[in-house]
Amino acid sequence: MYDYIIVGGGIVGLSTGVALMEKNPGLKLLLLEKDDSWAKQQTGHNSGVIHSGIYYKPGSFKAKFAREGNLSMVEFCRERGIEHDICGKVIVATREEELPLLDNLYKRGLDNGLAITRIGGEALKEIEPHVRGLAAIRVPAAGIVNYKQVAEAFALIIAERGGELLLNAEALRIDESGGQVRVETNRGAFTAKKLINCAGLHSDRIVRKSGMRPDMKIVPFRGEYYELVPEKRYLVKHLIYPVPNPSFPFLGVHYTRMIGGHVEAGPNAVLSFKREGYRKSDFSLQDIAETIGYPGFWMLAGKYWKEGAAEMVRSFSKAAFVRSLQQLIPEIEGKDLIPAPAGVRAQALKPDGGLVDDFHIVYGKNSVHVCNAPSPAATASIQIGRYIVDKLYG
Repeated sequence: MYDYIIVGGGIVGLSTGVALMEKNPGLKLLLLEKDDSWAKQQTGHNSGVIHSGIYYKPGSFKAKFAREGNLSMVEFCRERGIEHDICGKVIVATREEELPLLDNLYKRGLDNGLAITRIGGEALKEIEPHVRGLAAIRVPAAGIVNYKQVAEAFALIIAERGGELLLNAEALRIDESGGQVRVETNRGAFTAKKLINCAGLHSDRIVRKSGMRPDMKIVPFRGEYYELVPEKRYLVKHLIYPVPNPSFPFLGVHYTRMIGGHVEAGPNAVLSFKREGYRKSDFSLQDIAETIGYPGFWMLAGKYWKEGAAEMVRSFSKAAFVRSLQQLIPEIEGKDLIPAPAGVRAQALKPDGGLVDDFHIVYGKNSVHVCNAPSPAATASIQIGRYIVDKLYG
């Protein structure tokens, strides 16, 4: 009998395991991961940004956990010798109509307690000579890291403290009865006092296997990227983002410096036909049937069909993708970009088509379910883990 079983070996599941072992070093912990390595899905395809929390509604979990998580993630990387770079970020208004949106975002950042600066076009040119913009917000606290390395460090800490880690172990059936939880996997059955669901792209399915009816469904969106050829990397010195469209739930194509020196450009955001669909050709009949059979998906599609159509065009037209990138750096050309690996975002969607905008945690009889943890979940992973443990221990 274990004290806790965690389902999901991404960065949130592993950080929760670390937090449990910190809280009670003697507890019996089992962490189950269906893949053959840690952080293989969302975490392993993450762009690696250490977010500041500027975008998120003041008082929300996202705002609080991103701000605090930024500090704790940097501290963890320093302690563990994990390469990272607090390179800073600029959010750029390229058109007059974006200036009021930039002002609103600047106010939100101040409300969230961030040390940010609003700068004009000339000041922007001094720090990003190749970026065209009327004004910008400079966010010094943003940075980059390889989150897969962070997740692997979390796994090592759990093992060092006596926790058990089991790869290639998929949760097939879950029974919450008799004051305990029984998890049947392809590698045997295990029992625990409590279950913690950190299954990411499959979190809603784990909720259903636990005998509950989730008030949301995970809909996967693929983010497709290009990478700047090495001789063009000099064009990007910081993280460079556009002013986000407040009516669309994604941040728009941007430039991201990566640990290792390369620079990614993107992403767009298109519906994935498979929950783990990192390629255009990836397809799962079960996954797409669940998506198109869900009323909330059609409500969402009806609301954002224009934006969705534009994202699809960018997916199949490199020229359209390049035009979007040229809004920030006009001298970018198609020959400067080569395809880069895509990521998939597990977005929780309500039956009425509303997006679950914040981290969403549901409690069962003997279980805790992290049902929505999109970006900035990697940045906030240490704080999410500590929050869950604090709730469990009152």
